[in-house]
Amino acid sequence: MKMKKEFVYNKIKALLGDETDDFFKSLELELHKGIRYNKLKINKDEFLKTMPFAMEQIPWCDEGFYLSKDGMSTQDERPGKHPYYYAGLYYLQEPSAMLPAEALEVKPGDRVLDISAAPGGKSTQIAAKLQNTGILVSNDINPKRAIALHKNISLFGVKNSIVLNQRPEALENVFSEYFDKILVDAPCSGEGLIKKDLKNYEADNEKYVVMQKDILNSVQKMLKEGGELVYSTCTFSPEENEGIINWFINTYKEFEVIDINIEGLSLGRPEWIDGHESLVKVRRAWPHKLNGEGHFIARLKKNYGYYKANSSSFNLNNKGLETYYDFASEYNLDDSYKNNVHNHNGELYLLPNNMMDLKNIKTMSIGLNLGEIKNNKFTPSQELALCLNESSYKNITNLNSNDVRIIKYLKGETIEVDSKDGWSLMCVDGYSLGWGKIAQGVMKNYYKKQWRML
Repeated sequence: MKMKKEFVYNKIKALLGDETDDFFKSLELELHKGIRYNKLKINKDEFLKTMPFAMEQIPWCDEGFYLSKDGMSTQDERPGKHPYYYAGLYYLQEPSAMLPAEALEVKPGDRVLDISAAPGGKSTQIAAKLQNTGILVSNDINPKRAIALHKNISLFGVKNSIVLNQRPEALENVFSEYFDKILVDAPCSGEGLIKKDLKNYEADNEKYVVMQKDILNSVQKMLKEGGELVYSTCTFSPEENEGIINWFINTYKEFEVIDINIEGLSLGRPEWIDGHESLVKVRRAWPHKLNGEGHFIARLKKNYGYYKANSSSFNLNNKGLETYYDFASEYNLDDSYKNNVHNHNGELYLLPNNMMDLKNIKTMSIGLNLGEIKNNKFTPSQELALCLNESSYKNITNLNSNDVRIIKYLKGETIEVDSKDGWSLMCVDGYSLGWGKIAQGVMKNYYKKQWRML
């Protein structure tokens, strides 16, 4: 550990010079903890009025807040255990980690790829900006991390997402010249997180440089002409930052570095790698200059393309949906849940528009999982429940967040309620949590077993 500390000190001193002492003093401060509300479910005024946490605005993200002045939540409330977390009203995220998705400037209707997306912080941030329009493809090569990614996207009530578990090169032909925006939050040596975790810091920059180049070689083929790409890391290493972008724009002449419209960040340093002068447009977040951890962000535009766009579309199977449509009619689901429904061996999905053929691609989710038809009966999914609210479903069980039955429900227990028989949407203060099936005042618990509160 002593050798690691010496190595990091010498490296930072070579980069920062007179700022070195300020940098290391910043590492002695408490970690900054952040919370970002979900615009798909709650607006800013409601969030500030409803949340029982002490918060301060994060300047670069309108939806983001520091958890109290010193980065800690109030003692009597833990955001990760509150029922509102299970309702998907917010995501807990380190403040600087909110920067890359802000730099991408996603607009409703965009087609967006998040290529290294787990555990889902940046994907949920992008999804909120899309407002369930366009399409979001979130990918991670690690199967376990892809499961966590899918859960977080589901908690947010995202309807227009596809979650994949593939290596980037497997997606090149499927999504050739397809996306308007691409986020590459690249694997890196993690120098920006040394305050949190020096023990797991790796000094092998070259290993990560190879990974970063491989990812960029693949994703550049998937970006449309005129599209934009944001590359980010949580390291200070010039080799993984300015060096990678310099290599990229020299290799792919159709790309140029463009400005990032976020105040308070430090300019890029092309002189550190004897790079192109346009690298001054990339940005760095230094922990001694803002309230957050270390980050690097570059934004690039593709001015022209070489690759033929893939025109193959998804083969929709809309047969055998009668029992689902009966459920939708009985409980007053609106028409948006009745169009573009795909039956995959009894599992029903609400597909995003303009979806590509995903044959031979390993998927975790192809749109919104609506539920399952089995033995001519439809069982609604946890994912569907989290997209609904008290105004969009007929049979509601709505309890206050302080009601002990809410915790019992989240733990998978049977509870007594005063609601009509049938499928009931369990809500906390009007925000959905999951399903229960009621008979004579007793709710059988259908909250997803893998997600239950421990």
